[in-house]
Amino acid sequence: MVTRIFHDSHHSFYRTPFGAVPCNEEVRLRLEVVSQEPVNQVVLRLWKNGLMEERIPMALVEEEGERQVYEASFSTPGVPGLLWYFFIIDKGGNTYYYGNNRHCLGGIGEVYFCEPPSYQITVHKRDLVTPHWFKEAVMYQIFVDRFYNGYEGGRIMHPKPNSTIYTDWWEDIPVYNRDPETGKIISYDFFGGNLYGVLKKLPYLQELGVSVIYLNPIFESPSNHKYDTSDYKKIDPMFGDNELFQTLCREAKELGIAIILDGVFSHTGSDSIYFNKKGNYPEVGAYQSPESPYYSWYRFSCYPDLYECWWGIDTLPNVNEMEPSYQNFIIYDEDSVLKYWMKLGAKGWRLDVVDELPDEFVKNFYRVLKETDPEAVLIGEVWEDASNKISYGKLREYLLGDELDSVMNYPFRNIFLDYLLGRRDARETHLALMQLYENYPRQHFYALMNLIGSHDVPRVLTLLGDAPPEQTISKEDQARFRLSPDKRKLAVRRLKLLSLIQMTFPGVPCVYYGDEAGLEGYGDPLNRRTYPWGREDRELLVWYKKIIALRNRHDVLKTGEWIPLYAQGHVYAFLRRISQDRDVFGQKKKDNVAILIFNRHETEEITLTLDVSRWCRGKLVDVLGEREIFLEDGRLSVVMKPLEGKVLLQDVNFHS
Repeated sequence: MVTRIFHDSHHSFYRTPFGAVPCNEEVRLRLEVVSQEPVNQVVLRLWKNGLMEERIPMALVEEEGERQVYEASFSTPGVPGLLWYFFIIDKGGNTYYYGNNRHCLGGIGEVYFCEPPSYQITVHKRDLVTPHWFKEAVMYQIFVDRFYNGYEGGRIMHPKPNSTIYTDWWEDIPVYNRDPETGKIISYDFFGGNLYGVLKKLPYLQELGVSVIYLNPIFESPSNHKYDTSDYKKIDPMFGDNELFQTLCREAKELGIAIILDGVFSHTGSDSIYFNKKGNYPEVGAYQSPESPYYSWYRFSCYPDLYECWWGIDTLPNVNEMEPSYQNFIIYDEDSVLKYWMKLGAKGWRLDVVDELPDEFVKNFYRVLKETDPEAVLIGEVWEDASNKISYGKLREYLLGDELDSVMNYPFRNIFLDYLLGRRDARETHLALMQLYENYPRQHFYALMNLIGSHDVPRVLTLLGDAPPEQTISKEDQARFRLSPDKRKLAVRRLKLLSLIQMTFPGVPCVYYGDEAGLEGYGDPLNRRTYPWGREDRELLVWYKKIIALRNRHDVLKTGEWIPLYAQGHVYAFLRRISQDRDVFGQKKKDNVAILIFNRHETEEITLTLDVSRWCRGKLVDVLGEREIFLEDGRLSVVMKPLEGKVLLQDVNFHS
């Protein structure tokens, strides 16, 4: 009988090289079989996406008693894509399958008696690279209307017709004014934040340690969120003008801060130059006449009132992104939307709902962006594992080398929220992280936009304070809800731990405006409250400045190697390392080792001993505790207080 079949895609003995690989690279796979009876045959079943199935007989390369090791090697295709594999074992007339585990996390798999889930190998372009400066950045996301009004006395510039203008920046609560019968939004509320306010707060952002500002949409539109674009080449008058944007970019650059724009290209607003449903623009829009130069951008089923729109919202008519005149306008023209804003100083784009943009559109946008500025950044809004994302029945190609530099790392957020809230233990947390590490090209893994808050999810402090699930309480109660003092204290402790993980993990940490100041709130629009200038949570703000400075000061926390160290129960630990004066991308950096340890338990103190002799010598410095820890025979012993995180560095003087 077969007593053991084993493969571990995370272990170099069974799969090498690890993780995503370039085109035309040799991959070696091994399978271990322990059996009392002879094995007739072991076959590697390989599926090359878009090509065909291949069955490769595996050779017996090791044999010791009942233990046998089978091996097969192959070259990855010359065209980027995904490979999928599992093993078929034929013994004594019985067929066994060994494939990925039921959660498809990679690593140790399982034995099946039918075709199993496959392991994934991401095959990317050999010359794949993402901007190095971006991998070392700290991002800050700003929803402009709610950030800061830079004008004296809170003056509101060019208010929208029929809109609500709030006068109490701190106490008024954002709300959507909806038609009670249809549920449609009939007017928007505004607080008066603008680009002049962002400009005035650049010193604050520099002091915080930010090097990239990601702005939610700022082009003209009737709404406060601006995802219903009216004019792609005009700053919304409530926010300022194009000249002010150029000034913002220039002054931010002088402070070492880059500006990234939000590009909404899967749809426009119905109240826009291009569609012009309300007739508010002098141009002839697609809604007004089939003779409009913009008519071919849209898809009408019964002209003019029935047309394709985003998620059925008739104020957001979808565009045909593959229409040549649309691509010329957005991408190719000498004064295209892409080129126009890059000339004014933008350093990159975040593509809204990128899964609703055709691959060809994204590739064209990426290519022209890089021709315009090779160091510019393109980020995609993706909520899942971006390496194998399927949208509208098509496997997307975001991370193969021709589309995106980065994606919004919502999986990172979900994984660590689950860890801190007790929904998964440290081991399960680690396996979920390893799935991303294995599937993503290294260049992308270190450029991921690691967020814990955004305009599309509830405020992290509210979640960490064990607030009632939003589906269990009314909208009115959500608006009034505040954490109790005890729950807020717990939430702040958890957020300090989560943000420390965020600042020490590979990738680009992104702070959603106000999280560092202690804002609470359920989902949209309550997650878009105003920044509480003068009423910040000082404990949190001081903490964020401290840990961002820590990241910015030490290269090892940015592009150092990531080595999992410990994952059991409540404690998770990993190590970051730069050795031989080179980071993981071969750039010259200072040698260092950092050990990061986190205890998510609310009340329990945990003593931990780790063998770190492979990486460390002599002593480590507890940077946050400002004390030295001496190793004994390469063993590190620490006491982790409840909800504590430790940053232990090999090469640092905490007095400096």
